[in-house]
Amino acid sequence: MTQPTAGRWGDLRKRMLSAIVMVLIGGVAIFWGGLAFAGLACIVTGLMIWELSAMTAPDRVNRAILLGVIAALTLALVLFMHSPFFLALLILPPIAGLWRPRRDRRIFTVYALAMMLTGYGLVALRETQGVGAITWIISVVVVSDVAGYFVGRIMGGPKFWPKISPKKTWSGTVAGWVGAALLGVVFYMAGGGAGLIWLSPLVAFAGQLGDIAESWIKRRSAVKDSSTLIPGHGGVMDRFDALIGAVLLLLLIASFGPLPLTSAL
Repeated sequence: MTQPTAGRWGDLRKRMLSAIVMVLIGGVAIFWGGLAFAGLACIVTGLMIWELSAMTAPDRVNRAILLGVIAALTLALVLFMHSPFFLALLILPPIAGLWRPRRDRRIFTVYALAMMLTGYGLVALRETQGVGAITWIISVVVVSDVAGYFVGRIMGGPKFWPKISPKKTWSGTVAGWVGAALLGVVFYMAGGGAGLIWLSPLVAFAGQLGDIAESWIKRRSAVKDSSTLIPGHGGVMDRFDALIGAVLLLLLIASFGPLPLTSAL
């Protein structure tokens, strides 16, 4: 039976309005860089740690809020010190979350550390690679998500990983790769390195894996959304989960050599 149009697209208006607000806030912070972008990264990271903590220990809401604050302040300290010796402090919030009983303790620790590294990585990439590079990263994640959302809902078809993410289809997944590759071509024509053409779909795939990882955690926690902070999108984790996978991949590649970006970006 065909899904009713209202049910299929009923959340589109709220998603679009929320997306516009997020784009405006994020766009201004990315353009200004410096304290504006670093501050936004700290806030987003703290909110994600709070949501993860609340999902894995739902009976300790106040402690989850405190842990989110600790995460934001820790990331701010690491960014302020501008020294690789302080990177080890990023493990403190994940470890602090283990002081009390918690479900899926190992999963919490690994994912919380991934969030802290993502917050740091975004600011580091903005400072070293420039505004164009951050614009490219976020654009790849957004285009992949949007292409997957619309193509997946229109075409449907076999599920990508039904046990973990029952809504994701192969049609939407592949559409995300294609959209990212085309975006890589656009950035290459705008002055980026030729490597962006093959790197963009890889970043999109890493983002999709980040999305699936969060879906897996939510299923284990028996929740639909990480929170209700963003109308139409759920929580901050629900919106930025793909960015976690994308940024971690870029940090891994950057550890072996320079990214295929040019100063033109």
